[in-house]
Amino acid sequence: MSAGATVSLARELRGIVGEDGVLTGAATAPYETDATASRGLRGVPDAVVVPSSAEEVAELVAFACARGVALVPRGGGTGLAGGAVPVEGGVVVSLERLGGVHELTPEAWRLSVGAGVTTATVRRLARENGLFFPPDPGAAEQSHIGGNVATNAGGPHAFKYGNTGTWVTGIEAVVPPGEVVRVGGDQRKDVGGYDIKSLLVGSEGTLGIITAVTLRLLPAPEALLPIVAFFADAESGCAAVAEVIANGIEAAALDFLDGPSLEVVRGAYPEAVPDDAGFVLISEVDGPAEEAARQAAELQACVAETAIRTDTPVPAEVWRWRDGVSGAMSGARGGKVSEDIFVPLPRLADAIRGVHEIGAELDLPTGTWGHAGDGNLHASFLIDPSDPAQLDRANGAADRLFTLAIDLGGGVTGEHGIGWVKRGQLARQWTEGAIVLHEQIKRSFDPANVLNPGKKVARL
Repeated sequence: MSAGATVSLARELRGIVGEDGVLTGAATAPYETDATASRGLRGVPDAVVVPSSAEEVAELVAFACARGVALVPRGGGTGLAGGAVPVEGGVVVSLERLGGVHELTPEAWRLSVGAGVTTATVRRLARENGLFFPPDPGAAEQSHIGGNVATNAGGPHAFKYGNTGTWVTGIEAVVPPGEVVRVGGDQRKDVGGYDIKSLLVGSEGTLGIITAVTLRLLPAPEALLPIVAFFADAESGCAAVAEVIANGIEAAALDFLDGPSLEVVRGAYPEAVPDDAGFVLISEVDGPAEEAARQAAELQACVAETAIRTDTPVPAEVWRWRDGVSGAMSGARGGKVSEDIFVPLPRLADAIRGVHEIGAELDLPTGTWGHAGDGNLHASFLIDPSDPAQLDRANGAADRLFTLAIDLGGGVTGEHGIGWVKRGQLARQWTEGAIVLHEQIKRSFDPANVLNPGKKVARL
């Protein structure tokens, strides 16, 4: 877009969101990328707008539809698939000002908030009222609940509790040609009509711009009991995971780190890590104190048969350690290319082995960690981001990783979404009929293709 056109666009946008609602100059730099920055993914927006209400968002969508201007919705910018990056320009619509708490009804276990409220705030509000919001994706202080709903974000406790969408009972969103729509709400039962709410969950801003959500909460569990088990290798660790599940133990989380990932964060673990550990299982049980203690004892006994050692650390300490893995892996060489494939649980050890084989062939250090109970692994190829050759090899490794996942009976994403970096990959795991339906849904919601065009595309 020419300089004159950009100035004209900014002037028109100020007429919708006000003088301070349009960012210019250096203020737009943080909106050029997201957590994929180390992969070199960056865009230059034609403008950045920060609306203050759903009504302003509706005016922006109406303007975009009338002028054919692309809108790129953005939450906290913590996405790992490039879904909020203006790769092909357009207007970034940051929802950070939609941060209000609309309604909190503890007696009904419900919370309604604006899309710009952080994940940490949602969890804190629940906790302060004796309640619990289970989804726990990373970057809780930065990620927004609207973005988590738009990507159907997961986290360690998704094994028991499901991804974010499981806890969404209502959505307010703006859809073309500029209408505020509300689906669902506080009701416990509502089965009329098509499940539009679930279509918006995980839509990554391609069907509508989520402006507020209503969430279901739970009474806070009385006890949280983590068990950390160290194993010699991935094969024995994955076998222990399968044994836990087969024995009917209702773990809240079953996370893992493989040997290279464990090595990077070894020094930060609250105790000394066994020298011969090549795999660690981080599990947790929760619930009423007596029942949780029983389940924890059963889980510990189950994994102790093959584990080198089992620990029962303080919950906050072990999860703080676990949350630091991604950052530590990025810091090992300065950057990483990481993808979150999923495979059937019986093939998890095969997938871990396959990741390391790909890395070895391409001369890239690797590490995997993730959610063992879900078969969802974050496979990382470590790079020096200043070396274009390493980045090229790592991007090629990611493509081979998708093939590996599909060959093992899995798929290309378990919780990060498709965004830009995985556009076209769904065609490798879906039937033609499913792809056509996917494309028809997009056209039905957004016939002018102004909402996050180029993202969540099933095939190229």
